[in-house]
Amino acid sequence: MEFKELIQITKRLFRDYVKKYFSRLLFALSLSLVVAGSTAAIAWLLDPAVKKIFIDKDTTYAYLIPILIIIAFSTKGLSLYFARINVIKVGSWIQGKIQKQLANKILLSDIQTLEKKHSGKYVSNILYDATLIQNMVSTAILNLMKDSFTLIALLSLMFYQNWRLALFAIIMMPLSAALARTLGKRIGKATKESGVLAEDLTSFLSEIIRSSQMIRIFQTEKRENLNALNKTDAVIDKSIKIQSILIRATPIMEILTGIMIAGFIFFSGVLIAEGELEINNFFSFLTAMMLAYQPIRSLATINMVLYSGAAGAKRVFAVLDEPISIANDTSLPKLEVKKSDIIFKDVSFKYDVTTEKAVSDINFEIKGGTMAAFVGHSGAGKSTIIKLIPRFYDPQKGKIFIDNQDIHSVNLESLRKNIALVSQDVILFDSSIKDNIAYANPNASDEEIVKACQFAAADDFINKMPNKYNTLIGENGVRLSGGQKQRISIARAVLKNSPIILLDEATSSLDAESEEKVQSAIKNLTKNKTTLVIAHRLSTIHNADKIFLVKSGMIIDSGNHQSLINSSEDYKSLYQRQLK
Repeated sequence: MEFKELIQITKRLFRDYVKKYFSRLLFALSLSLVVAGSTAAIAWLLDPAVKKIFIDKDTTYAYLIPILIIIAFSTKGLSLYFARINVIKVGSWIQGKIQKQLANKILLSDIQTLEKKHSGKYVSNILYDATLIQNMVSTAILNLMKDSFTLIALLSLMFYQNWRLALFAIIMMPLSAALARTLGKRIGKATKESGVLAEDLTSFLSEIIRSSQMIRIFQTEKRENLNALNKTDAVIDKSIKIQSILIRATPIMEILTGIMIAGFIFFSGVLIAEGELEINNFFSFLTAMMLAYQPIRSLATINMVLYSGAAGAKRVFAVLDEPISIANDTSLPKLEVKKSDIIFKDVSFKYDVTTEKAVSDINFEIKGGTMAAFVGHSGAGKSTIIKLIPRFYDPQKGKIFIDNQDIHSVNLESLRKNIALVSQDVILFDSSIKDNIAYANPNASDEEIVKACQFAAADDFINKMPNKYNTLIGENGVRLSGGQKQRISIARAVLKNSPIILLDEATSSLDAESEEKVQSAIKNLTKNKTTLVIAHRLSTIHNADKIFLVKSGMIIDSGNHQSLINSSEDYKSLYQRQLK
């Protein structure tokens, strides 16, 4: 990362996050001045201590100076404590704000944008990168203020005691600055690489947890364990490299300090011999110089903290600045659903990862209150058609209408409010059955939830659970069978009570008995509602008002079941193959 880029990122961090808490930083700044003054006072007090107590043997100063030293140390300690508390709070608040913004960005981003990046990388942005920024704000700002003022105060004291010695002592400062700049660039590069490795490790751990059954059935534990070892070792090695760079300044600073002190003692001996420097001035100067070592060392490494935080901020800003192509525009009119007719006009769509269109020049019309089914082989484009209606994706060509309203010209929130989806990929939360069903309508009463479950043929098995509706089902419903998860998903859609229902393989995980119950429930649910169904088992869609046969992203035929059996060889072949 170049210095110019570091400045740009730092300016943005200040403008967007730090500026809000500027009054607190000013308070920490004033406390830093107190810390600097009390540190210089400690060094200065050695001058009268040596002269008055040890040389003049003044008993009054023997009591007074120790008390003043206690006051100076106490003032320094308390000021430093409150300064740190303030800056830590500011850093933590900024970290929290960034994490909230990232979470909000993930929630509002369109599906296609989210799919460009592994979920583990987003987790790494929230946990790893936001922490780097917090460390940059809390540590770098405080140290920059505290150590700069302390160094200025101590240098002032050193010049007060003897300007010739002070000039000699500050020779190492340009060397420290050059060292900080060189190591800062290296730490920025290493931190960037470390962030990428941390993202990969987080993504990998997420995948092996989610794929635990597949790993065991294919007996790939050793292979995945080796992958885990390699990825973990890569993160550890990079972390060691970063820490090595961070402490690389220490031996160099120690050597420079040693040279400086040796030269200082030699030069002081010459000045004392010439009568230009008193012994009390010497001890005060030496103390000031030794106390200056810590802020010099801190300032020499602060550049590295800045580069680390900037590297994390750069990755965070890349996520926050990603444009949202499908966003809710409150200025657009709300969708007014009366009949819930759906029309596709010349609709084409292609996923980013493929060169071929998922659907091509699709045209169809579904009358409100009817059931339409989409059938065809896997990969034909059926699910894509379904996903275009709630605008999970937007077509590159063509328009979609609901009651003659272009869905791209209406409020997105109002569009999705009128649509319920039951997918073959059931998503459940690590909470109770009741909470998962009420997710569709948090204000639903217990009676409404139970009724929805009865419609979805879920009430019977729920009442057999240990805590009935309050039973915890684990991550993504791991404690439930596939059929049970599907019925809870259907109950959730029932509870939403939307005029448009999308069923994507909604009965795929049900046994024959449950499927019969659910089909009956769906029949009640979809009465007077527009329903779009995707089903591989054609036996489940005999009663559909219209069936669309999809092949290679195109609708090649349509009609009811009997007319397609009579007129479409593709549909007849598909149906007979399933019967066999």
